[in-house]
Amino acid sequence: MSAHTLLVVDDEVAIHELLASALGRTDWKIHNAYDGLEGLACVQARPYDLVLTDIHMPGIDGLELLRRIREIRPEAKVMVMTADNTPDNIVRAIREQAFSYFSKPFSPDAVADLIAQAVNTDHWEDDIEVLSAAPQWVSLRLRCKMETADRLMQFVREMGMNFPPAERDNIAAAFRELLMNAIEHGCGSDPSKRVQVTYVHSSRAIVYLIQDPGAGFSFDAIEHAAIANPPDDPARHLELRAEKGVRPGGFGILLTRNLVDELIYNEKGNEVLFIKYLK
Repeated sequence: MSAHTLLVVDDEVAIHELLASALGRTDWKIHNAYDGLEGLACVQARPYDLVLTDIHMPGIDGLELLRRIREIRPEAKVMVMTADNTPDNIVRAIREQAFSYFSKPFSPDAVADLIAQAVNTDHWEDDIEVLSAAPQWVSLRLRCKMETADRLMQFVREMGMNFPPAERDNIAAAFRELLMNAIEHGCGSDPSKRVQVTYVHSSRAIVYLIQDPGAGFSFDAIEHAAIANPPDDPARHLELRAEKGVRPGGFGILLTRNLVDELIYNEKGNEVLFIKYLK
């Protein structure tokens, strides 16, 4: 079995060394380029299983490199990394269908996990459809796949960089719970269906709206969720989930209510809005 091929495009030698060290015990064959034009020439010459590119570097920047790669190898998986983490850069990366995006400095182990996720994800090209890509208003339509949710989670973490780390983790955890509910229950984990996600950043708050195509639910009819447990039996839903053959869990709504400032459902129960106020 041949090794996976990775192209690293960055003008910092230390980044190449760090990634080589992180992947040293895996089956990756790493090629290196030190500016955007050199990286473009490499991609023109051969396909890679994955391209990692910085944004600010000589020749052409990483987002322009991403755009050109889309033109010549539309199937290529490209991950963007940068120390200049701005909403404009993140949104451009999403629009140009970057597979993922992460900030410097980074944990080698965390990036190794993202790389493994990328190489193990198939048929990904149309999993995230961009409806609006402005720094203050991003709307996406997602294929109902767990892998797609995991990809989007990384973008969500990066978009919340103006929050303290603990608050950023809370936002990401809340978003993940609600998105997984939409995929699992609203879509029945059917990859032919899609969930719509909208992110709005105002001067006072960030808002996420998640809309799924399901029939919705009533809070009076979700006995398998922790939020429905009677006060004297806080684990009752776990028994009900086991009886129904549903995976362990059921804490999503209860957990999310404690992580965000406001959580609002529509009447049908298939759209949810959560709000986190800026301090």
